[in-house]
Amino acid sequence: MKLKHDPLWAGDWRPGEPPPAAVHAPEPPTEPLLPPEPPGPPPRRGRRAAMAAGGATILAALAFAAGDVIGNGDGATGGVTTTPAALPAAAKTSPKASGTVAAVYAKAAPAVVSIKTGSGQGTGFLVDRDGTLVTNAHVVGTSTSVQVQFGEDGRPVTGRVLGRDASSDLAVVKIPPSAASGVTPLQLADDRTVEVGDTVVAIGNPFGLDRTATTGIVSATGRSIEAPNGFSISDAIQTDAPINPGNSGGPLLDSAGRVIGVNSQIATSGGGSGNVGVGFAVPSTLVQRVVPTLEQGGAVARPYLGISTADATSGHGAQVGAVGAGGPAAKAGVKTGDVVVALDGDAVTAADGVAGAIADAKPGDRVTVTVERGGQRLDLQVTLGTRPAEAP
Repeated sequence: MKLKHDPLWAGDWRPGEPPPAAVHAPEPPTEPLLPPEPPGPPPRRGRRAAMAAGGATILAALAFAAGDVIGNGDGATGGVTTTPAALPAAAKTSPKASGTVAAVYAKAAPAVVSIKTGSGQGTGFLVDRDGTLVTNAHVVGTSTSVQVQFGEDGRPVTGRVLGRDASSDLAVVKIPPSAASGVTPLQLADDRTVEVGDTVVAIGNPFGLDRTATTGIVSATGRSIEAPNGFSISDAIQTDAPINPGNSGGPLLDSAGRVIGVNSQIATSGGGSGNVGVGFAVPSTLVQRVVPTLEQGGAVARPYLGISTADATSGHGAQVGAVGAGGPAAKAGVKTGDVVVALDGDAVTAADGVAGAIADAKPGDRVTVTVERGGQRLDLQVTLGTRPAEAP
């Protein structure tokens, strides 16, 4: 299965085509059959819409009641005239129960925005009352300004891109505080408390469909995904909440409506580009570390070891596949074929453990890299460098 950044959707609405899904007849009733009610007014014909995503046509069918789908209801009723029964008065809507998807959506959706560039669109969300928005770096691309809109009825405003960080796939956009007046910013939670099986809600603008909510669970934590610049993002959250093109940059929320991640990537199978139930979000703790620097227009300085690794064939450790010429690891004596088994005494059990082990370090820090070579263990002292803009 191949991981890819979810593409940004852009384009006009196109006439629809029939959806590929088959319509199934309703299940047989389990209660005793009662005389039928008088027939109601003829149902309306269904409408369908098709949406374009990078040249591929993606179908979306509106959901209807079973009778509307199975029969068209346009024929005469044999001359029999019926009068629809009066509908009962609608009950007053009760407050949403805390922790439900409806409650999470009601709390968080007003702070979710669409972000449009000249080449596509994605999602972002408000994090303070000063007009600061968080989104993905691959959503804003190289743009210096973007169009921001709070809901389909909101007035579009221009947002300035204050900074972007390809290594975390995060970006910060600023809008006038007045444009966010009355909107409650979203709160960032600590993703380290998240557990597999926790309910999550994703809100975004897939295929341009404003503030769409999907729900699922945390499928896994501690995943390693590839950043736009080729480096790894550690501790990503995996979810089966449907994430589609246009969801990029939107919040992944816990049951309290707090942000635990920024939706960034989906896994795809074969040549497809749609959701297969495997999505990834940049963890909120990384957002908390990166955003303050980007708000100031600064660049995030990250440590650099200068090796590429893969899971060791022995079943433990990270095997060095390449050593950057003149890089920190090369200067310390790390060689291709070495198996990294520890960093500063902490065990490394797989390839993604290397990046995670130095994630909190700073350029210039010294670390002890323990490697296995020819049946021996060696402790090598490495002075970390500064990560380049792109992976070698």
